[in-house]
Amino acid sequence: MTTNPTGTYRAGTYSAGRTGTHSEQAVLGGGASRVQRTGRTLPFDDPRHLLAHRWLVDEAYLLDAQAYEEWLDLLTDDIHYVMPVRVTTALGAGFDTAPGMAHFDEDRYSLSRRVARFLTEHAWTEDPPSRLRHHLTNVRTFATPDDDHLVVDSGVLLYRSRGDVREAAQVSAGREDLLRRDGDGWKLARRTILVDDSVIRMQNLAIFL
Repeated sequence: MTTNPTGTYRAGTYSAGRTGTHSEQAVLGGGASRVQRTGRTLPFDDPRHLLAHRWLVDEAYLLDAQAYEEWLDLLTDDIHYVMPVRVTTALGAGFDTAPGMAHFDEDRYSLSRRVARFLTEHAWTEDPPSRLRHHLTNVRTFATPDDDHLVVDSGVLLYRSRGDVREAAQVSAGREDLLRRDGDGWKLARRTILVDDSVIRMQNLAIFL
């Protein structure tokens, strides 16, 4: 972890001049888990890393298929899903997101409302639906202070094509996820998404990353 006088950065979670994560600063992040990583990355042959990697791949297939109702079943009741707005700043400025601004700042209820709207005849932005492909890379897994949580970093590239005329769009991002044990499986308790563009070149954000 690297610190500076104006904030703290840790693998996709940035505090712009304040302590805490993006979830702590967000409007809907008040109920989000505060569990953080400890130690170095787990070995790639560690069963916990293999479990987390498989979880992300299975999730990506659900998102590609736009099986959003099934995807909601992978989320905890206290999920916080946030994608801050990136800004371009001078080297050493100490921040690279706009405080208080986010493309997504969602809890379980707001995510469920988004999904419900996709299933209606009023979701014109996705009728006909987009063709999606989530490409995953650079997956790293970290232990936490308790055995019921894992922190997982990953890179994701979303390829999105819709219609026959408009050019396909892409979004590249880094993600920090908090996975929580739930019975015999795992669920997503927190996701922070940091896109690699300050201007998103996509017609709309009727997607999930």
